[in-house]
Amino acid sequence: MPTYREAAVVLRTHKLGEADRIVTLLTRGRGKVRAVAKGVRRTKSKFGARLEPGMVVDVQCYEGRNLDTVTQADGLAPYGEAIARDYPAFTAASVMLETCEQLTEEGQPATQHFRLLAGGLAALAAREHEPRLVLDSYLIRALAIGGWRASFVDCARCGMSGPHRAFHVPSGGAVCPVCRPPGSTAPAPETFALLGALMAGDWSVADASQSRHRHEASGLVAAYLQWHLERGVRSLRHVERTS
Repeated sequence: MPTYREAAVVLRTHKLGEADRIVTLLTRGRGKVRAVAKGVRRTKSKFGARLEPGMVVDVQCYEGRNLDTVTQADGLAPYGEAIARDYPAFTAASVMLETCEQLTEEGQPATQHFRLLAGGLAALAAREHEPRLVLDSYLIRALAIGGWRASFVDCARCGMSGPHRAFHVPSGGAVCPVCRPPGSTAPAPETFALLGALMAGDWSVADASQSRHRHEASGLVAAYLQWHLERGVRSLRHVERTS
């Protein structure tokens, strides 16, 4: 059977039999892949610890009919261990991994998703920014890659130049007074500025933001995420409890 080698992020694992695991990977070139890692639950496994969620690995697999099989795994970035020591970072990473799994498809290249996720995990592991900021930045960027780019300045409906004062999730973000539908919210201007900074990766603005604006921005990002995904993100509720 054909063998391939890819850089990958471990998204999820679950048990198979007495000693094996099924590992869901986001690879750089092949997109999402599901593979069997045989014997990884045994204490003497050579690469079991490398195939935990949040790890960035170099994997070698051979293709199967339904599931591929991992034959080798070398660690590229042990983010999982560093993130697991900090609960806010751990819960943020859990949401990122779950969201990425929902936004990607098996066999479809997802290079942008791979780079974004690996970068987000690196930021969490390095404690570069507050974990919820990293998470919100990841979520709005991942949704943009998936085709649901939110507008935080111009009107998402008619394109009128902003900034505007209203935000409507189903419409795609900021809305002008003419387009503003019932049920729109009115975030603070500083919240809009924070959301724009998180989308653009302007961390000087994001890091200087106030707690109340971060909390409001997180609520909007969570609502936007849940609206566009067919299923809810179960791990998100744990992050909300830490806010």
